[in-house]
Amino acid sequence: MFKQSKLVSALAVAGVALFGASAVQAQVVKIDGSSTVYPITEAVAEEFQKAKKNAIKVTVGISGTGGGFKKFCRGETDISNASRPILKKEMDACKETGVQYVELPVAFDALTVVTNPKNAFLKQITVDELKLMWEPAAQGKITKWNQVNPAWPDAPIKLFGAGADSGTFDYFTEAVVGKAKSSRGDYTASEDDNVLVQGVSRDVNAIGYFGYAYYAENTAKLKAVPIVEKAGKPAVLPSEESVLKGTYQPLSRPIFIYVNAKSLDKPEVKEFLEYYMKDGAKLTKEVKYVPLPAKAYTVNLEHIAKKKLGTVFGGTAEVGITIEELQKREAKI
Repeated sequence: MFKQSKLVSALAVAGVALFGASAVQAQVVKIDGSSTVYPITEAVAEEFQKAKKNAIKVTVGISGTGGGFKKFCRGETDISNASRPILKKEMDACKETGVQYVELPVAFDALTVVTNPKNAFLKQITVDELKLMWEPAAQGKITKWNQVNPAWPDAPIKLFGAGADSGTFDYFTEAVVGKAKSSRGDYTASEDDNVLVQGVSRDVNAIGYFGYAYYAENTAKLKAVPIVEKAGKPAVLPSEESVLKGTYQPLSRPIFIYVNAKSLDKPEVKEFLEYYMKDGAKLTKEVKYVPLPAKAYTVNLEHIAKKKLGTVFGGTAEVGITIEELQKREAKI
């Protein structure tokens, strides 16, 4: 009995010692930010952790692009997911705290306007109609479909869209209304795109917008609306082909991750980023986004190795940038 209890005690001590050792060795990569970029980064994180046999832990949160940058500029995260480039106020916030960063485009997204599948009348929508629906002047006034287009029914419009901390909100308002963050406020807002998916899928009079991956995952519950950029132009559905050709405008956009330059000194962060750039394209396609050309990921690896600091954007959420234009900018090391 004594020998057995002694053995149990010894094993318990050994277990504590082993646990303590693994706790000391546990390496964590902290990521937060955009819900749009989340499916890609989460997919990469899952595969990376498997490859590392969980020796490195990667946490991926969703607080929206703006919320993610707040944490990032306070030095709370290693990497920030962003569905738009870093803004001037965020650049200033990072400068105040001494946080320097490397900007890495990881994919292209087709920001998708969706309705309930039972909506039989909306075959396409123009950017001008979207503006009439979403601009600040519409608040409390444009409440029915026929107020936007007399050919549409006398039925209430139920609006679902990104929350104010979302990069998707910034981009959509810039592209559609003409000014970032300029939007009516009387709509159901969330930084979590799954909340918006559920809202639109449950209301026949609903219309909403979010990243393409959330539509692609829920095609049985949602209908994508073809977009007409300008009068005389064809209506274009979001797809890999329309994004690559540059015809899905103005709702096609690059999406990013930003890396704290100090975090690049951590081997686990560098390893994760190298994995991201080598396997990211395949996983990007799997989660229904448009991968960048192979050269772009090679350039990203060079930027990581050289710690290329800053942004190739001017602190604004630019609209209508193509993959080709993005590549030209990012190639300047």
